[in-house]
Amino acid sequence: MLITCWYLYLAARIIAKQSLNMASILQKLITPLFSGPPELPRNKVTVVGVGQVGMACAISILLRELADELALVDVMEDKLKGELMDLQHGSLFLKTPKIVADKDYSVTANSRIVVVTAGVRQQEGESRLNLVQRNVNIFKHIVPQIVRYSPNCTIIVVSNPVDVLTYVTWKLSGLPKHRVIGSGTNLDSARFRFLMADKLGIHASSFNGWILGEHGDTSVPVWSGTNVAGVNLQMLNPDIGTDCDEENWMETHKMVVDSAYEVIKLKGYTNWAIGLSVADLLESLIRNMNRIHPVSTMVKGMYGISEEVYLSLPCVLNSGGVASVVNMTLTDDEVAQLQASANTLWDIQKDLQDV
Repeated sequence: MLITCWYLYLAARIIAKQSLNMASILQKLITPLFSGPPELPRNKVTVVGVGQVGMACAISILLRELADELALVDVMEDKLKGELMDLQHGSLFLKTPKIVADKDYSVTANSRIVVVTAGVRQQEGESRLNLVQRNVNIFKHIVPQIVRYSPNCTIIVVSNPVDVLTYVTWKLSGLPKHRVIGSGTNLDSARFRFLMADKLGIHASSFNGWILGEHGDTSVPVWSGTNVAGVNLQMLNPDIGTDCDEENWMETHKMVVDSAYEVIKLKGYTNWAIGLSVADLLESLIRNMNRIHPVSTMVKGMYGISEEVYLSLPCVLNSGGVASVVNMTLTDDEVAQLQASANTLWDIQKDLQDV
């Protein structure tokens, strides 16, 4: 008994001495010049959900050096801790000084932008409405927590179906509509520009074209606005994008709509392109760039749409969120397609419960 107590005493002395030496090193190394509270982060970004899409968003944000603090939140504690450690171990190669994570939303406090990627996937045989309702139930927990800790944030919704869930987020958050944004067709438009440019033999940045409406099957390609260096493609081929087009450019839009399904079939999920797309949106918001992106926003009263629906139009993004919407000159057929897209979304929204 005496021997055991002696060993415990020695162990306690060693630990105390190590702590004293550590404190001594710190005291010798650093001389504090300011003893006030630490300054809050100015560009803190939170990513909710650390699945494939969430982590693609996180790494894209880190590599573009957009945040001075990155917070991760998820209910899967082991996965969350593992992703946090993995990113922290790469801190030497990054310029984001602080990366934190927790399942408790207090870790998100004072976020400037919150990116929501959490949600459930569609099960085989499950209706779209059931999928949406299941995600609504998840968002009823997530969104109030976000607003509680970051009442001045801008929320970017990435979870699918993104347009409906952006509407749900707006309703649940109580935030003004210009601070609730869906990633929308920013990715669809990027896919469109890549595919069209590839056929033309130029870089994607040199082809100008827009996909509007729903992020999904009823998206609207604006063929009337497609151009290269100001040369309007519809002027060169009046039938472009129609069934009468012998060159079948309409196939390109079909490829845009089908591309996500194709990638999922091949690798099980999509993540890199949407991660890069979201980081692109954040750059415009954080750096107050006033760039134009096709993102999901409230469109009631525009283009003859009478319901409270979120879908994608060209929006000017700056530090305040959606600053304005560009009034594109669309053909009658394009307006009709946009209205049909809005009706498709409203048919789902109107039956949602507890929103």
